[in-house]
Amino acid sequence: MSKIKLKLAATGLNNTDNPGPGVPVIRSIRESGTFSMEVVGLAYETLEPGIYMPGITDRTYMIPYPSDGVEALLERLEYIQSKEKIDVLIPNFDAELYTFMKSSDRLEKMGVRTFLPTLSQLEERHKSNLPRFGKKYDVLVPKSKDILSYQDIEKLREEFEYPLMVKGKFYDAYLAYNEEQVRMHYNKISAKWGLPVIIQEFIRGTEVNVVALGDGTGQTVGAVPMRKQYITDKGKAWGGITLDDPAMMELTRHIISKTHWRGGMELELIKTTRNELYVIEINPRIPAWVYLAVGAGQNLPEALVKLALGMEVKPFRRYDVGKMFVRYSYDMIVDLPRFEQLSTLGEVEPEKSFKSI
Repeated sequence: MSKIKLKLAATGLNNTDNPGPGVPVIRSIRESGTFSMEVVGLAYETLEPGIYMPGITDRTYMIPYPSDGVEALLERLEYIQSKEKIDVLIPNFDAELYTFMKSSDRLEKMGVRTFLPTLSQLEERHKSNLPRFGKKYDVLVPKSKDILSYQDIEKLREEFEYPLMVKGKFYDAYLAYNEEQVRMHYNKISAKWGLPVIIQEFIRGTEVNVVALGDGTGQTVGAVPMRKQYITDKGKAWGGITLDDPAMMELTRHIISKTHWRGGMELELIKTTRNELYVIEINPRIPAWVYLAVGAGQNLPEALVKLALGMEVKPFRRYDVGKMFVRYSYDMIVDLPRFEQLSTLGEVEPEKSFKSI
């Protein structure tokens, strides 16, 4: 069977101690064997490791931050598309999804396909809206509240018990044991991600996660649950293991069925001592640990590309339990001209183009 030609673009190349999903997503699709592909990296910073890692991107372009607005992004993508003729684009950051969703019609006119949640799906699973989500879809969620000022912090003791969670609207979560710690985390989060800051009831138990893919009709294409075995100081999984947990799988299928979820998702759950499962976050994209799912037998990034291309995708029926992943870091040696070209021109050719320098 001949391979399908594919020009893939992906963001999330920051494979650091706070990794983006771009590198494992690209790696998964390259290793699927389905596609004969070239990869166009889309980067926000010149030192994102995925730009320089061998075998990840073929070419890389700088793109504007989401805060620069839809028009700035589309103007840049039109230029990139005029040179590359991208088939499928996979955004991998929460903060950029709204911009790409708003641009989906114009991207399609350019010939760029995506497979993303709808704007209503994105909004209703937002941390600020989680209580309403839990009530609407009959799932357990922690009590939460948006705060916008120090005055709101002073009133928290009337509604919450300490400790409690302080979260940013896109990223970052901190445990606070008193009002002073809430203020400290509030300042840090609001400066980085803006307002509101979300206060969430602290649920005691074991944190577990599920990576899943929905086809947009209510069907779960695939899902793999895992437990983190090693967590960094940023709360990121540096090791994990797949679980045999029918309750987690049933909850995932329930949420995808009721919401008709379209695209990748990560469920962040707390399993209590009474075996209750609380949904503490729903991330609307593939997580950075997705390569564990691939290793366990479910290549969800490959399936996502097929859905974007309108191809038939059969649901995965099983995965291997007890598969582990362990992350590691290593030093790469990079020729300065590659970095200079990216910094000055906003785009860079493959490493082999610099061999003679």
